[in-house]
Amino acid sequence: MPLELDHLVVAAETLPEGEAMLTDLFRAPPEPGGKHAIMGTHNRLWRLTAREYVELIAIDPQAEAPPYPRWFGLDDFRGPPRLVAWVCRAKPLKPPPGSTIREAARGDLHWRIAIPDSGQSDSDGLDPLRIDWGTGPHPTDTMPDLGLRLLRLDLHHPKPPKLDMKDPRISISKSDPQLAAHISTPFGKVTL
Repeated sequence: MPLELDHLVVAAETLPEGEAMLTDLFRAPPEPGGKHAIMGTHNRLWRLTAREYVELIAIDPQAEAPPYPRWFGLDDFRGPPRLVAWVCRAKPLKPPPGSTIREAARGDLHWRIAIPDSGQSDSDGLDPLRIDWGTGPHPTDTMPDLGLRLLRLDLHHPKPPKLDMKDPRISISKSDPQLAAHISTPFGKVTL
């Protein structure tokens, strides 16, 4: 089956810093999210559609560091909050070379995700991580509709990933590395 966009990942050095930036940008507060014990991270979420969302993620200073690199290159992340990655649903979940499937849970949510062993996916993070929510709930099932919608996701890289996707909103081109998400809000368009 083709990959389907699941969520966009914005990294921050601290969760409060990223939450302030995205709350101001979207003019809407996030859903609480939670902690990921397997990675020593925590997050906040903003719903885009019934099966898509924006995830803000940062290292949890109260958590123990995992014995392997954290996802999304968070161990080496520095600077202002920014879009660093994206995640696609994949059934069956097959890990790309150099990735390991890990099982995770938070409350009622249970998922399997293929995480690059280096912590950073190919093409400077532009190759999406693959996730499978199984038969359980999706995070957006209980999130309010904020009127946010992804208009376009631009992926630029000298060696862009080759993906089996049928989503017309996703634009992949050969150029200098860049990842940008254009999102419609009730107050106008914003870009991550």
